[in-house]
Amino acid sequence: MASSTATSTSAVISTLVANLILFGVFIACFLILRLRFKRIYSPKSSFDLVPEEKKPEPLPKDPFRWIFILLTKPHSFIIQQAGLDGYFFLRYLLVLACVFLGGIATYAVLLPINAVRGNNNTGFDQLSISNVSDSGRYYAHVFIGWVFYGTVVFVIYRELFFFNSLRSAVLSSPKYAKSLESRTVLFQCVPDILLDEKQFFKLFNGVKRIYVTRTWRKLSNKVRQRQALATKLETAQNKLLKNAVKAKLKADKNNTVIEPANDINSYVPESKRPRHRPDGMFSKKVDTIEYCLAKIKELDVEVTAMQKKYRSAKPKNSVFVEFEDQYHAQVAYQSVIHHNPLRMSPAYTGLAPADIKWSNLRIFWWEKMSRRFIAASIICVVIILWAIPVAFVGVISNLTYLTNLKAFHWLRFIYNMPKALLGLITGLLPTILLSLLMLILPMFIRGMAQVAGAPSVQQVELFTQNAYFGFLIVNVFLVTTISSSATSTVTQIIEEPQKALNILAQGLPRASNFFISYLILQGLSIAGGSLFQVVGLFLYYILGYILDGTVRKKWARFSGLGTVAWGTTFPIYTNLACIALAYSVISPLILIFATVAFILVYIAFSHNITYCFIEAPDSRGMHYPRALFQTFTGIYLGQICMLGIFVVGKGWGPIVLQIIGMFVTVFSHIHMNAAFDHLLKVMPIDCMKAMDGVSKTASFEGTSEYQAKVLDRKRKSKSVKQLRRLENELHEEKMAQKQVKEELLNEENDESYEEDHQIVPLLADRDNKTTESTNPLVRFIRPDVYLNYRHVKTMLPAQYNIEPSLDDDRHAYDEPVISAKLPTLWIPKDPMGLSTIEIEKMSSVIKASDDNASFDAKGRIICLGPPE
Repeated sequence: MASSTATSTSAVISTLVANLILFGVFIACFLILRLRFKRIYSPKSSFDLVPEEKKPEPLPKDPFRWIFILLTKPHSFIIQQAGLDGYFFLRYLLVLACVFLGGIATYAVLLPINAVRGNNNTGFDQLSISNVSDSGRYYAHVFIGWVFYGTVVFVIYRELFFFNSLRSAVLSSPKYAKSLESRTVLFQCVPDILLDEKQFFKLFNGVKRIYVTRTWRKLSNKVRQRQALATKLETAQNKLLKNAVKAKLKADKNNTVIEPANDINSYVPESKRPRHRPDGMFSKKVDTIEYCLAKIKELDVEVTAMQKKYRSAKPKNSVFVEFEDQYHAQVAYQSVIHHNPLRMSPAYTGLAPADIKWSNLRIFWWEKMSRRFIAASIICVVIILWAIPVAFVGVISNLTYLTNLKAFHWLRFIYNMPKALLGLITGLLPTILLSLLMLILPMFIRGMAQVAGAPSVQQVELFTQNAYFGFLIVNVFLVTTISSSATSTVTQIIEEPQKALNILAQGLPRASNFFISYLILQGLSIAGGSLFQVVGLFLYYILGYILDGTVRKKWARFSGLGTVAWGTTFPIYTNLACIALAYSVISPLILIFATVAFILVYIAFSHNITYCFIEAPDSRGMHYPRALFQTFTGIYLGQICMLGIFVVGKGWGPIVLQIIGMFVTVFSHIHMNAAFDHLLKVMPIDCMKAMDGVSKTASFEGTSEYQAKVLDRKRKSKSVKQLRRLENELHEEKMAQKQVKEELLNEENDESYEEDHQIVPLLADRDNKTTESTNPLVRFIRPDVYLNYRHVKTMLPAQYNIEPSLDDDRHAYDEPVISAKLPTLWIPKDPMGLSTIEIEKMSSVIKASDDNASFDAKGRIICLGPPE
């Protein structure tokens, strides 16, 4: 019978070979198809589906040069194409790949310590801490853990500092600062007395418009019915014209003439026109087009009348407040507004109207608390129950160890299998099963986010990120590790129960073989599959051909580019990072596989995010700091596992040192959270107002008290010539620091000013740090200098300095049903001119257009461009 460790190693190798083959197939298919099927592999650069500033230069046709071009794109290009969320996701992958790559340097110490004169393990297990028999060697693991985990903690701090700088620079840029969502604040749990537009003008300065959300289900239902009928009518008209064109082609083929040529009934008899049963399967069939026209006309009158009376509807307890500029919006957002607890909160900013979950704006404070508790409880129960199938997967990964148990002797037939097949069953099969199990849950978690009362798409994704990460850590890491290590040691524990802890301590590192296989799957098959986009090919070319029977559906299929769901994408790779960090010291071989996996995934996502996908609803990068803080979980798990191994091995000195290391990690985590938690949720005032006290910014266009209380006093005591000189100097945006200090020193002579005010420097402290160094180590350990606010502003795309063109929409943050218009139908233009006649027939009820739509030579509907 083959040894268990040898079989485990064989499983990893078999998984590696299988995934390499699959990866090669995926990459070959991608390289062959990417130039031909541009709609799938380069839609943003090949078609006019995105704004011009979002349209990247096409990648070279060379099968390998495109990788170099892609990886050398500047930060500004990635930010422009991917937005903050996409940019920081790619940065997360790259930073972790660099961390794991640097961790490989620990091999010089750990691998010899683990491999030489130990417990005589074989295969990969020989290179893990389970092979160490002398507890004195644990000192090496402790000090390597200090260095490696300490470096990871510093990298997390460095990235949080960078994120704060870049986020502040982006949100204060004209593109963001002038946007409607940056100037609007959503307040929930608003007391009844404040559900009046006039009250908010009393509370805040700089208010432009108030939107009190209101409930009118009858209007919502009527609008939905009207929309559904319009869609049904459009489908029927597309089908009718398609049948007419087919009849015309058939007549031409048979050399027959259809008369009269301008009557659609000549092509499609009355009995063949689209018909349906309006009141269920037992009702009488009616003509769909005539029925829909009559109903739409009736509903449109009702909807229009109700929309005019909308303000008489009952208000919900949420209010949107639009301000004149970002500064006043942030002052309101950061303020404590009401004297009672849980009133006028939570507050949100940066939400676009299209991202709002309108049904969750009615929830009261007590209801929100209850629903959050219910949603969290349900998710916890699911996590626990989900552990059963996940544990079964872990058992499969170590199936060979079970054969030593009498009850499972019948499984020994597996040793008669070819080694490659046995390796696939115990290596590849569990990882595939685990990945499939993970696909089902995200939809459920997003549903729970709705139950919890998330008011926007962004909040749904942030809720999902937390819940899904917790689920992955428990089920993918903890349950799999325990079930896998317990399975691998169950025979020994039964034989020597007094040594259970010692046996588990040795068996725990062996579970790393499963996660090595899992990383191989993610790095090779998943990354290769992401580039190949087999699902995209199927949805567009096969499913689209079968299901898309109207012009609108065909255009939606063509123009509807994919997005990345950050709430479930980030946790997958945060969990992988935690797995690699947890095993990085006790089974260091995992680092090289993690490095390769993250690099390949980085390349795949870099291509897809910048050339294939459009931005998801903008969370302004807020998933990144959550992922960074969640990465601490991997450090904690690694340190706890090491401590358990030291306790079992009775290495008392290493135990004390390990506890010190854990204390430092906890200390760093707590203080890092205290430093950044609030800062990352708000916009700093000094990033919105000019520090000279008089200049206007994209965020603030009002008059500063500095101008009124300082410059106005100067006017009384200085000549007009001197005043003009002073004002010109203060308005100079690039004034030298020396000139500023001289001017401020002159102003100190004004005793009447000094009594009430203290003059501040023109530039913030952060901008005074101008240490120059080309030493990469210095640049790495000084984020306060090389990743500060002034530095990162140079990374912004040029388009971020252009103000957005905004229409002053008085219904921008009203529920869409208030201003919903009767849609315009889109039908294809036929060679007989029937579409023009049909448009004229419907014009008294609903508008229709046949622009950019036609038929091909075979009578199939084709789309030539967007709807007019």
